[in-house]
Amino acid sequence: MLHCLALDLKDDPALIAEYEAHHRAVWPEVLAHLRAHGVLKLDIFRLGTRMVMLMETDDAVFDPARMAAAEHEDPRIAAWEALMWRFQAPTPFTPEGQKWTPMQQIFHLSDES
Repeated sequence: MLHCLALDLKDDPALIAEYEAHHRAVWPEVLAHLRAHGVLKLDIFRLGTRMVMLMETDDAVFDPARMAAAEHEDPRIAAWEALMWRFQAPTPFTPEGQKWTPMQQIFHLSDES
C-alpha cells in the first residue's frame, strides 16, 4: 500500500540543513526498524518547510499502531525520533500529539484512467 504523509520543518535554514544531513546518514537501527515493520520503500520530499513522505508498505506486516509502539519501546528509535523533533513542526492540519499526518488522495492516474 502507498501512504502519503505531511510534516513541516521549523523555518530555520541552519536547522533544515542539519535535518537533511541526518537523512544522508540515517542510523542503521532506524532503517532496520522501518524494514522490520513492513516499510518497503520510503521517500521524503521538501518544498520550503513542508515535507511529504511517500511510504510503500507490505500490508501483511505493516501496522501503524504496532510500529508507533515499537518507536517508544526501543531506546535507539526513541532517540532518533527525539532528535528529529528538534527540526520538525506539525502542519496546521496535524492533530495534537501527532507528527507525520496522512494526506487524502484526491486523484490517481493509472493505465485504466
